[in-house]
Amino acid sequence: MKKKKYTFFTDIRRNKVAYVMLIPAVLYTVVFGYCTLPYMLIAFQKFSYKTGLFGSEWVGLKNFRFFFGSQDALRVISNTLKLNLLFIVCTIVISVTLAIMINEIRNKYFKKVAQSTYLLPYFLSWVIVNYILYGIIGNKYGMLNHIIEFFGGTPINFYNAPEYWTIILVIAKVWKDLGMNMVIYLATLVGFDEELYDAAAVSGATRWQMCWKITLPMLMPTVLMLGIISIGKIFYGDFGMIYALVGDNGILYNATDVIDTYVFRTLRSTGNPSQSMAISLFQAIMGFICVWGANYITKKKFQEGALF
Repeated sequence: MKKKKYTFFTDIRRNKVAYVMLIPAVLYTVVFGYCTLPYMLIAFQKFSYKTGLFGSEWVGLKNFRFFFGSQDALRVISNTLKLNLLFIVCTIVISVTLAIMINEIRNKYFKKVAQSTYLLPYFLSWVIVNYILYGIIGNKYGMLNHIIEFFGGTPINFYNAPEYWTIILVIAKVWKDLGMNMVIYLATLVGFDEELYDAAAVSGATRWQMCWKITLPMLMPTVLMLGIISIGKIFYGDFGMIYALVGDNGILYNATDVIDTYVFRTLRSTGNPSQSMAISLFQAIMGFICVWGANYITKKKFQEGALF
């Protein structure tokens, strides 16, 4: 008897509910990811809401010169790259370490409590995190300043001290995103073949040697894939985090001002969407180059960890 050809439409009929659940995500991607692509043209225009996309005056690279010719360009680009590099490295190192440690624990109840505890901050909004942070480092009511005073020290006004904010932002970012990254690594660890560890144990390998020689190498493809995805966003600052924690505090701009917050302030003060689009287009191009470059290097050195 001749078998029926399995097609995409056959799969839709068999998995109707799954495809219905996929519709909102598809619509969101199409509307905000593809229908907006023509508006990249306004980066090369003096955009006017009256004349629209195809009736506005063309100005070439003038909008790009506005950003790269300003005295703030180098500062916001360096801040964006520095913070994102610290976010990526610290999050990967700590989440991988914790995932391996929790995976080594044999008490399943403790593992469940630990996973839930680490995952909880991921679901908090940055506004809530801001209140938590203020309760810790606030000038008058902050717990940290009360501890410093208790031991005879001088309280620190953190909101007037930009030198502390790189480490504050890194700690906040890692604390909030650690749980989700750790869950991904734990899900990968569950799929490892236990026979490899049994064979290593028979050979006399210690748990540390198993982690170093078996677990970590097998986990590297997942680590590299997530790393490549993160590198694609290296020119994008976490606007929600920085604006919630720092706001419009100009004193902290030297340490916390990133491309996204700069674009927001530019659009709010000038009302010119063309200049903001020019900066955003620069971010997108650099993100593509970073992803392609990171994937190319990974493919040459560790092919299993490449995305494409």
